[in-house]
Amino acid sequence: MKKLEVLKSLAGRHQVSRREFISQAAALGVSAFAANAVYSTAARAATPNKGGHFKIGSAQGQSSDSLDPTLSASLVPYLNLNTFGERLVNVDENGEIEFRLAESVESSDDGKEWHFKIRKGVEFHNGKSLTPQEVLRTMERHAGEGSKSGALGVLRDIDTMSVNGDTFTIELKTPNADMPYLMTTYHLVIQPDGGFDDPTAGIGTNAYMLEANEPGIRHAYTRNPNYWDDSRGHFDSVEILPINDGTARNAALQSGQVHAINRVDPKVANLLGRANTIEVKSVEGPGHYVFVMHCDTPPFDNYDLRMALKLAVNRKDMVDKILRGYGSIGNDIPINSSYPLFDETIPQRRFDLEKAAEHYKKSGHDGTPITLRVSDAAFPGAIEAAQLFQQSAQQVGIPIEIKREPADGYWSDVWNKQPFSASYWTGRPVQDQMYSTAYLSSADWNDTRFDNEEFDQLLLKARAELDPVKRKEIYGQMARIVRDEGGLIAPMFNNFIEAISTDLGGWKDDPNGTIMGGRGMHMMWFS
Repeated sequence: MKKLEVLKSLAGRHQVSRREFISQAAALGVSAFAANAVYSTAARAATPNKGGHFKIGSAQGQSSDSLDPTLSASLVPYLNLNTFGERLVNVDENGEIEFRLAESVESSDDGKEWHFKIRKGVEFHNGKSLTPQEVLRTMERHAGEGSKSGALGVLRDIDTMSVNGDTFTIELKTPNADMPYLMTTYHLVIQPDGGFDDPTAGIGTNAYMLEANEPGIRHAYTRNPNYWDDSRGHFDSVEILPINDGTARNAALQSGQVHAINRVDPKVANLLGRANTIEVKSVEGPGHYVFVMHCDTPPFDNYDLRMALKLAVNRKDMVDKILRGYGSIGNDIPINSSYPLFDETIPQRRFDLEKAAEHYKKSGHDGTPITLRVSDAAFPGAIEAAQLFQQSAQQVGIPIEIKREPADGYWSDVWNKQPFSASYWTGRPVQDQMYSTAYLSSADWNDTRFDNEEFDQLLLKARAELDPVKRKEIYGQMARIVRDEGGLIAPMFNNFIEAISTDLGGWKDDPNGTIMGGRGMHMMWFS
């Protein structure tokens, strides 16, 4: 038997430690690097182990972070919601609907009425039983008058909601074949009484219960002994540590202070992955790094100025220097080929100094500096990306002034408030969800203040269209409107680059969001 086959057999029995395994591999003349790869692969195929304290070092943690699901807008709150809370359905790593608190979903033939059968035998962390009424109350809070929920855009089309026995029913104003996907929006975790009593209590139904909540410092959880799904929640406890500085996150993983980190900077990903104790994960998906302009605020209410700025971006240069192979060129739309029904015929926008200069002159802008607010909290390399943008715009005569903002408070004080800033989106499973969340005129997370009646009507038309060919055509029209009329500058789609300890098993590449789409703390284990 070949040496590696002997090692695979030994590792597969999983009866030796990593140190012992690598020692035996050396005796066979196999390098530590090759042996480590074999051991890691075998460990991940093994039966999950129970126990241990799992720590995540995450970017985008702020002292102002809240456990209220309606207010979640960055990575640490996203991880918190996924640790203590569950939704009716999720999207798995293959883009398929995964039933969670709803054990089944049915619809009327026209896709206008949707019935979610609520799972029985599920308890909230406070001992209260999950009922369809809790589901109804949760949706009412997110969709109610005065709501600022990030899920508001996808709930706008609901006409009525009701409960009948063990079923929660939604009736839509217009049919929508993607309704189950819309319900995967990460804000829609089910809370006791919908969260009306105490939205920040951090009480949900998931595998971990809140133990300590110190925004900007740490968020600690212990295993839920009454969790309904014994195939998940393998750790005894989980801790999320906000570490905004990328170098500090890397050091925390290298030293064993944490077991997983997100937002690995492409500049150091290859170097970090050389360590025998670390694996770097790069997952392609719908995430995109952007600059957003408020279409209703001078000078960005001027079409020609917006177009001049879009044409003044050297996208290839930015992708090469910022992403370094961990992503692809964007086209000023929030959709790429990872989405179903993507329109591949939309022309790629290119760096065009001549046309940019024409639009800038036509805009009548007076030449005063245009302030672009940016922070590394927005995305890895955001400062450098803004500087590249500034340099290419200078060639046209467009004066961009970069204002660096502190990471703490960026998502509460700058994003969706200042008229020109750096930002990012993780993307969504389907186009309707992405457009409804950020481009529908009535969406609370419409961070470009995009208000286009034709676009809104096309979105409703797409929802009602069950023929995928016709629906794709409508989505193509919508994308062109956003690309040409909107305030989005989307130069690049990023891979999710994360790194984990080789002591972990159970990792799956998941394009839905950070740390396995927020499922890593539930799906992984110490090998």
